[in-house]
Amino acid sequence: MRVNKTYSCLPAEEKGIHIINIRAIEDIGYDQYESTLLNSLSKNPDADCKYGLYFRDGKRKVDYILVYQYKKSSAGRTVTRRGHNDSTGRSTKQEQLLPGKGVQLEMGESEPHMDYHEDDKRFRREEYEGNLVEAGLELEHDEDTKIHGIGFVKIHAPWNVLCREAEFLKLKMPTKKMYQINQTHGLLKKINSVIQKITEPIQPKVAEHKPQTVKRLSYPFSREKQHLFDLSDRDSFFDSKTRSTIVYEILKRTTCTKAKYSMGITSLLANGVYSAAYPLHDGDYEGENIEPNDRKLLCEEWASYGVFYKYQPIDLVRKYFGEKIGLYFAWLGVYTQMLIPASIVGIIVFLYGCATVDENIPSMEMCDQRNNITMCPLCDRTCSYWKMSSACATARASHLFDNPATVFFSVFMALWAATFMEHWKRKQMRLNYRWDLTGFEEEEEAVKDHPRAEYEAKVLEKSLRKEHKHKETDKEKLTWKDRFPAYLTNFVGIIFMVGLTFAIVFGVIIYRISTAAALAISSTPSGRSSVRVTVTATAVIINLVVIIILDEVYGCIAKWLTQIEVPKTDKNFEERLIFKAFLLKFVNAYTPIFYVAFFKGRFVGRPGDYVYIFHSFRMEECAPGGCLMELCIQLSIIMLGKQLIQNNLFEIGIPKMKKFIRYMKLKRRHSLDHEEPMKKKQRYEVDYNLEPFAGLTPEYMEMIIQFGFVTLFVASFPLAPLFALLNNIIEIRLDAKKFVTELRRPVAVRAKDIGIWYNILRGIGKLAVIINAFVISFTSDFIPRLVYLYMYSENGTMHGFVNHTLSSFNVSDFQAGTAPNDPMDLGYEVQICRYKDYREPPWSENKYDISKDFWAVLAARLAFVIVFQNLVMFMSEFVDWIIPDIPKDISQQIHKEKVLMVEVFMREEQGKLQLLETWKDKDKKKGENCNNHSPRLSRSHSGSLSSCHSYPLDV
Repeated sequence: MRVNKTYSCLPAEEKGIHIINIRAIEDIGYDQYESTLLNSLSKNPDADCKYGLYFRDGKRKVDYILVYQYKKSSAGRTVTRRGHNDSTGRSTKQEQLLPGKGVQLEMGESEPHMDYHEDDKRFRREEYEGNLVEAGLELEHDEDTKIHGIGFVKIHAPWNVLCREAEFLKLKMPTKKMYQINQTHGLLKKINSVIQKITEPIQPKVAEHKPQTVKRLSYPFSREKQHLFDLSDRDSFFDSKTRSTIVYEILKRTTCTKAKYSMGITSLLANGVYSAAYPLHDGDYEGENIEPNDRKLLCEEWASYGVFYKYQPIDLVRKYFGEKIGLYFAWLGVYTQMLIPASIVGIIVFLYGCATVDENIPSMEMCDQRNNITMCPLCDRTCSYWKMSSACATARASHLFDNPATVFFSVFMALWAATFMEHWKRKQMRLNYRWDLTGFEEEEEAVKDHPRAEYEAKVLEKSLRKEHKHKETDKEKLTWKDRFPAYLTNFVGIIFMVGLTFAIVFGVIIYRISTAAALAISSTPSGRSSVRVTVTATAVIINLVVIIILDEVYGCIAKWLTQIEVPKTDKNFEERLIFKAFLLKFVNAYTPIFYVAFFKGRFVGRPGDYVYIFHSFRMEECAPGGCLMELCIQLSIIMLGKQLIQNNLFEIGIPKMKKFIRYMKLKRRHSLDHEEPMKKKQRYEVDYNLEPFAGLTPEYMEMIIQFGFVTLFVASFPLAPLFALLNNIIEIRLDAKKFVTELRRPVAVRAKDIGIWYNILRGIGKLAVIINAFVISFTSDFIPRLVYLYMYSENGTMHGFVNHTLSSFNVSDFQAGTAPNDPMDLGYEVQICRYKDYREPPWSENKYDISKDFWAVLAARLAFVIVFQNLVMFMSEFVDWIIPDIPKDISQQIHKEKVLMVEVFMREEQGKLQLLETWKDKDKKKGENCNNHSPRLSRSHSGSLSSCHSYPLDV
């Protein structure tokens, strides 16, 4: 007996026969050492197939890999299936014995009992792989690998399958027709040439990034019009990205009807029939004697921190990873570029605050010891009276961010957000034209998404229930009644998570109040001035830790809530997941900041009538200089902490840890195996050890949250764009390195835009205008200063502003048990203390009532919000209107392509008409020649006459 090396989807019984045949060969006395010696002397077959990039014949390229797990026998011997199909894609079978005859005895003696679930999985794999062969794909198995218990199925799509699927998917492919791209003339041409020379050092050294003067006309592939396309090199006509996309489409729609329901590759992966499915990387990216490939080029010119100053080779990224990932990195690049002017203006605003801090009259008055302003206690009993001059440092620091320039910066950032969105739309249109995606909407509707595995399983469960009740049912689908429990769970779960976030923020508030009271007791008089900063900083760090932990928790919960909804398609699943994850993470990240910006110090009450929590904790107040400084501290620590810890350390540390764990597991497995230690791993084995691609949602999410930090509260932290820019410079290279070196190659997905993320960005941009209007008017002292300057100032300056914002309180009006325990702490008896509010003095008839100054300031604040919001919204819409979505040159090129395509088809039709006229002329001439013959000749040679008339038709 001899083992057949050629394999393709043999029945389960034949696998048992293979086991018996191999064991029989070993029993005859086959020496494994001699086999190893012969193999070492012969040519290395792995080198012929480029270590897994090709089939064993070294000609057919591996387009996709399926991975499955199998159990080895207790004796350590297993089937070694390392075969390939013949050139026709059909398997040749040898020595097929009848199942159940003469084999069962041997099997009972030598083979252990197989697990039922393993048999079921094997049966499903066999049927599925048989259906793949029927669909035209060619398969090759490999279980002789260095990974214990893992088998690989290599898939190759032959030319006829690629052509068929490209036509079905309406893939636009380049034709033979080339045309000249419109070039700029005159002054614009000179300016562009100068810019190209200046930016040449920062351009990546890849062929795809060079400016093109000619472009091939693209057209949806059609087998009937193959003459239009340049098929001189069929091996490279469909690149590896397109080939893997085509194979994946076949894998998704090919069914496996075991267990009474159809299954695609997604269902088989979900049920554990296969453990992984992925396309291969082009080759190694590091080492000696490596053949040039796109992956190596991307690693050198893109996924390296040494090229952080260069542009991204977006066209090469799209060529290797597909349009969807290419658009993400293009968007990230545009966003990072647009942060440069925002960072410059933010630095200028910050420097303006530094330069004018000594000229700021309100902070100078607060720091003046001669004013001798005594402030009311910050807490009951334990806190004593304090001097306003002790808050001098906080007041001076507040001016750095609370000055007239921040109002200008808020307007600038609102217009910046609108300009960024318009610039991205134009960039997106340029990429759509360059990547031949201009007519993609119709294709997207034509090729519908396949149902998800979970959806199919749920539909099966529903149909089985109805079959059990003996009801005749049509094709089942899930209705809102089926999903109602999931919808209810989603609603309750999201409300609970939002409530949990609020509860944690409330807990931090209690911590701040109690810690401030405790530090006020224990601190020395010189250290009491830093109590507020200490409490604020520690509370923000607690908030940061909680935010990072809850971010991971909320991500998992959002995924689970989306899964129980059972969306039908992957697109629906992704959109629902994005909505839930964004909602939860937005609330988690911004709730502490919203509290400081809009709620802290608003519901304090007044001395003698404070508002209490749980009848014991007094609500905390803002500093005399306002809450803007605390908002700045809160925003900066949370933003920088999230970027440094969550976005960078987690992205670097966790993948390294997972990689190390996988390495240790494989090392332990190899120590148990007795294989050749020097044997080089196949490409699919190396890629199997990489992390699977988990989608772009986490990448987009962290950038969207950062965009919120940059735009929503930018009035309180002008340096936010600068820190975002520094983070993104690292983030681009970090993500690039992760995609190129640490992740399995994802399946290329066509997309013409960034999807729902664009709408989220627009929503944040609109919300930012409103929030910044409220921050300027209610959180900062910008409006009270204007009101004082134009309504109450006696000499038209800000002198006396601090005194104007403070109200007076008679210490004899304290409630019982709330007065300070040490009223002589300052060295003198205090009768009147001051607090920040607009209220009537104790000597007034309506003492401690809200004064008319309060209503004047409130009216001015509301008026500013309305004017600012409408003015900035109008300016943003004007920017949106004045900048066209499609660049003029791109619209001209698209129109030119349509005209050229019409010309190509008109010429083709004219050629056909001329050919038909030529045939007709030949037909007439033949007819005349035949009519000139004699009747007898015509009768005797009727066959010749008929052949004369049929000749042109045969041609």
